[in-house]
Amino acid sequence: MAKFVYRMQNILELKQKMETQEKMAFGIANAKLHEEQDKLQELLLRRAGYDNELKEASCGNIDLQRIQQIKRAIDSIKVKIRDQMFAIRRAQKELDMARMRLDAVMKDRKTHENLREHALDEFKEEAARQENKEIDELVSFTYGSEHKH
Repeated sequence: MAKFVYRMQNILELKQKMETQEKMAFGIANAKLHEEQDKLQELLLRRAGYDNELKEASCGNIDLQRIQQIKRAIDSIKVKIRDQMFAIRRAQKELDMARMRLDAVMKDRKTHENLREHALDEFKEEAARQENKEIDELVSFTYGSEHKH
């Protein structure tokens, strides 16, 4: 029996490699987003710490210089938090783009796999037809040679 050879196998393999690359890119983008979110969490915790320090510094003996120092730290951390929120938005957009690219290459790969399956089914059908033809010829030959004697 003949062996099935898919004529676009190299394209299918290329699509599979592209999908693997896009999965890696998606994973990297996802990790980057989580990293940026973790940075924001750390900044928010620091901000809460500064708020507590300010509350404590405002009670009892008031050290005006210390209060101003804490307020500057709070203002500075607010800017960092805002910048970090922008970084998170950028990372989210990158993740969304990576997801769209991954979806596209997955659909493309699936299309080529479906084409391969269709070609394999046609190959099997043709092989079955060929086998049936050979059996019919063999039966006809056998039947014909039995009746000649």
